[in-house]
Amino acid sequence: MTKYVIKRLILAFVTAFIILSLTFILMKLLPFTKPIGNAEVQYSYYMSQVHLGFVLDLPREATGYGERLFRYVDSTGLVHNFYQTPVMVQYVSWLRNIFTKWEWGTSTYIMPNVSAIIIIGHRLPTSMYINILSVVWSVPLGIGLGIFAALKKNTMVDHVISTLVMVFISVPSFVLITFVIWIFAYRLNWLPTQWAQVTDPTLTKFLSYIIPVFVLSFGSICGYTRFTRAELCEVMESEYLLLARTKGLTKRQAILRHALRNAMVPIVPSILAEFIGILGGSMILETLYSIPGIGGLFVEALNAKDYNVLFVDMALFTTISLVAGVILDLSYGFIDPRIRMGARK
Repeated sequence: MTKYVIKRLILAFVTAFIILSLTFILMKLLPFTKPIGNAEVQYSYYMSQVHLGFVLDLPREATGYGERLFRYVDSTGLVHNFYQTPVMVQYVSWLRNIFTKWEWGTSTYIMPNVSAIIIIGHRLPTSMYINILSVVWSVPLGIGLGIFAALKKNTMVDHVISTLVMVFISVPSFVLITFVIWIFAYRLNWLPTQWAQVTDPTLTKFLSYIIPVFVLSFGSICGYTRFTRAELCEVMESEYLLLARTKGLTKRQAILRHALRNAMVPIVPSILAEFIGILGGSMILETLYSIPGIGGLFVEALNAKDYNVLFVDMALFTTISLVAGVILDLSYGFIDPRIRMGARK
């Protein structure tokens, strides 16, 4: 098991390295994004890029480096001509900056000359709070409805729950949030029409969580309900459960001691995968509800062509997905002791 864990971690690191390297090179092949602001602000940005190794500072015009990015004359009369370095030179500088200084670049538009890591750090807590609340809300409710539907199999209750799940699971989250905002925010005026600002009252800040948490957890509740019902129904028809009943256990005892425990083996790891799915799917929701999270930041950076912030945001999503995949694989062995990943036959 230890050997398998080490191999999975190494594989995840190599996969992340390849993905991020290709993403960096492809982004650097795009036209250079010039920063906004006055001449002094732009000069400060280009000097930071020179320090990172992405831009050259030459005293006169030069050929062989493409179009000149910016020209500036400082207070001492010194002329600065900035040119972009070759892509592979930038790639080597990028690797050196990360491994030696943990420097991922600065923003060109969203927050000029501010480190992309700092911007992500400011936006990340909001997204995490919303996603964690949605998972905490959806897991017990979805599993509970699934268990209830399985215990009432082939009854009117089961048919109603299964039908509603199939209908509602087909509704995209961005369509659902549009209707929820229109009904509860604009028509009934019960909830805020967008995410609360820092200066808003505490009650408004609390109410602003209701719509995004509900919309994010809605699809998860339907998914958990359907998955739990299917797994529990399959376990309840197994031979070992019938043997438990013949030994004198009541239906309730057999379900609690055997059926639920075995049905949870594939369900519990799916919670991790569902969390990652919610985190990625919140991009559109954060944009529609004006939530200052990393999902909305991804769309904002993409529209503004702020490639440094966009790249760090993509790196975060990639890392979370790979780590969740490793945890997902390892969780099977902890949930069911009979499963040992990487063991010899």
